[in-house]
Amino acid sequence: MSQGKRLKTAYAGIDRTKFYPLAEAVKIIKTGAVAKFDETIEIALNLGIDPRHADQMVRGVVDLPNGTGKTIRVAVFAKGAKADEAKAAGADLVGAEDLAEEVQAGKMDFDRCIASPDMMGLVGRLGKVLGPRGLMPNPKLGTVTPNVAEAVKAAKGGQVQFRAEKAGLVHAGVGKASFSEEALAANIKAFVDAINKARPAGAKGTYLEKVSISSTMGAGVKLDIASLD
Repeated sequence: MSQGKRLKTAYAGIDRTKFYPLAEAVKIIKTGAVAKFDETIEIALNLGIDPRHADQMVRGVVDLPNGTGKTIRVAVFAKGAKADEAKAAGADLVGAEDLAEEVQAGKMDFDRCIASPDMMGLVGRLGKVLGPRGLMPNPKLGTVTPNVAEAVKAAKGGQVQFRAEKAGLVHAGVGKASFSEEALAANIKAFVDAINKARPAGAKGTYLEKVSISSTMGAGVKLDIASLD
């Protein structure tokens, strides 16, 4: 079945004007995830902010209680004992100048980049390469830290980074179609709670305007925001 026909079939059983309670929405999305692979369940939020203004930027991290179901490859810039700690915690790539050379050459086979504070002089020179890919370590996101082992475990365990894009849109993967309905609902609530806690001082009026969920190949379902409390 082509994607067009698949979506048409999926939307056939959905009222696109309705805002569904969380439990019902999750059930619909799981039922519609019929691809031959384990589809990612994605969430999209429209926020009443203008990210062009510094006091309205929304950015942060959240530890999903049931993980993401995705295998995360982690690179760590560290030396000596910190490098050993990162390796013991399960980091996929650990190094300093050697790792920087690989990154500079475009070899970036990782999803998260962590650095010990003493490495930021080196990592800072990679900003033009890592920045556009959203991989630049940042102390606000816990990816510049002396506790590299904890950061690696958090990244591997289901920690999700989020950042508002143009027009105040935030989106992320919050699990897999193979997750139970309860696990997905818990992850979604945790993600929305993190977004609410990250409300910037400059946000005026309605902050959480619209929330919807979908699977990789499936239709989107709008959520009743009240059901997320």
